[in-house]
Amino acid sequence: MERRGLTKRKDNKERWLLTYSDLITLLMAFFVMLYALSSINARKFQAVALSLAMAMGGGGQSVLSEPGAALAPGISSSSFEIDKEMQELSEMERIKNELQAYIDQNGLNGKVTVNLEERGVVVSFQDVALFPLGSAGLLPDAKEKINKIGQILMKTTHYIRVEGHTDNLPINTRSFPSNWELSVARATSVVQELIYSLNFAPYRLSATGYGEFRPREPNDSEAQRQRNRRVDIVILKSKYETAEPGSQIPSFDNINILP
Repeated sequence: MERRGLTKRKDNKERWLLTYSDLITLLMAFFVMLYALSSINARKFQAVALSLAMAMGGGGQSVLSEPGAALAPGISSSSFEIDKEMQELSEMERIKNELQAYIDQNGLNGKVTVNLEERGVVVSFQDVALFPLGSAGLLPDAKEKINKIGQILMKTTHYIRVEGHTDNLPINTRSFPSNWELSVARATSVVQELIYSLNFAPYRLSATGYGEFRPREPNDSEAQRQRNRRVDIVILKSKYETAEPGSQIPSFDNINILP
């Protein structure tokens, strides 16, 4: 009787370990959920969820990865979002490579550059590749360059923003009282060329001017000022398109653009 009692008391003393292990597991799951909901990063969420499922002996399956009601906006469709992001990145890489091939084949390195940035693909023209000094009228060979670049851009459905930039040397002419007007006029000239020559959809385009206030480099020398005088064509990633004003596709018959 005494030996049986001792065994029973020993079992009762160790039973708390089961409750403790369950509590630790629940706490770990709770903090994993807090982390996932705070970062809203689908890629990290899936990795953490899979690791947790494996640790709990679920063979890689868990309620965190099963389809159902969203735990937070975007999480239940994380696989779809990741696939969409990867497809867009692949498309951006393809556009960049095609643009770089055109630049290399036509000896435009140094005057035209292309880079893949966080906001999208950026094609940057030095002003000497497009305009006479202090002018917004396109050079004859500049139109050909824009047409070739535009044919590549028409293969995508992304919105495109054309940005004009100047150096910090002041300008004060009848046409351009300041660098603001010059930068906007140059961006608009590129937009108009895309529309007139290629019948580019106007609703996909926008023109903006930054004047001298978004320099690449300090305006400390003529070489640096020349690099700051540029026009950038930006193929925007879809997540940045949401910041653009929403609009319905207009009827092109009602669009008038001054020559």
